[in-house]
Amino acid sequence: MNQSSDEELARKVQGGDAESFGFLVLRYEEKLNRYGRKFISSGEDIRDLVQEIFIKAYTNIKSFDAERKFSSWIYRIAHNEFVNAIRKKSRFPVLFSLFDFDTFLPHPFAKDLADIGANTREIKTMLDLCLGRLDPKYRETLVLHYLEEMEYQEIAEILHIPVSTVGVRLLRAKAMLKKIFLTMTAHHG
Repeated sequence: MNQSSDEELARKVQGGDAESFGFLVLRYEEKLNRYGRKFISSGEDIRDLVQEIFIKAYTNIKSFDAERKFSSWIYRIAHNEFVNAIRKKSRFPVLFSLFDFDTFLPHPFAKDLADIGANTREIKTMLDLCLGRLDPKYRETLVLHYLEEMEYQEIAEILHIPVSTVGVRLLRAKAMLKKIFLTMTAHHG
């Protein structure tokens, strides 16, 4: 495996070394497939979209600023592709991964749920439904931070928003998610 940084590989590709792009594909293919599963349920559709992402990245590599992080740049392309796919094909059910309750809800609340005897599968199904009701700008911020484990700065670059807005969106998203969850559980209980 090539030991060069992503940015060094991107510079080589910009200089005409197409082979170096293969190393970037190897590094990012599984990550982008995983990221795609947060938006789209069909594995086949995700693979097609990831190929499209790599084609766009290769075609537009000259626009990449090698002083910045390559990961932010390619995730921005991926983000746009996945969001566009959802818009174009409403037949795609939007799936969101299962978040850890402790990440979003205070410990006593999570304990209350356990005390109620709700099983984990039901809770996760409910949480997926709650995420589906969140505005996409809040949902994507949660996905990037908690599931893709990105820092605020990287999320800001991907979403083209100020770093302070990332923090605000995360706070609001957690509050909204809790409110949606409490409303839904009240209706089911």
